[in-house]
Amino acid sequence: MANTKKKSAGLRRRQRRVRSKISGTAAVPRLRVTRSNAHIGAQLIDDVAGHTMIAASSKEPSILDAGSTASNKEAAKLVGEALGKRAVDAGITDVVFDRGGRIYHGRVKALADGARSAGLKF
Repeated sequence: MANTKKKSAGLRRRQRRVRSKISGTAAVPRLRVTRSNAHIGAQLIDDVAGHTMIAASSKEPSILDAGSTASNKEAAKLVGEALGKRAVDAGITDVVFDRGGRIYHGRVKALADGARSAGLKF
């Protein structure tokens, strides 16, 4: 149990450290990645106004139907592409990437690559 608490405390510490350095605005929102064992999600956040502008998740039926499972890199790439397409349609092209304290590897990287392929720049 102590190991689990240590890991979650480290994750919270990394999240706070990243959030102290980056912030999103209406013109350049923050792309926040949320990863769990079963799903991955992303949202564009305007920190000045304090609201979510656009969101996408592997829980959405369109992404669940396209991918075989919601917890693999293919699903993460689909989430990134869906978020990127929605953002470009809303007129947003530049974002600030917030990996949520996670390592830029695997599903987090696949989501970022999908968002870039849809037209987002970061």
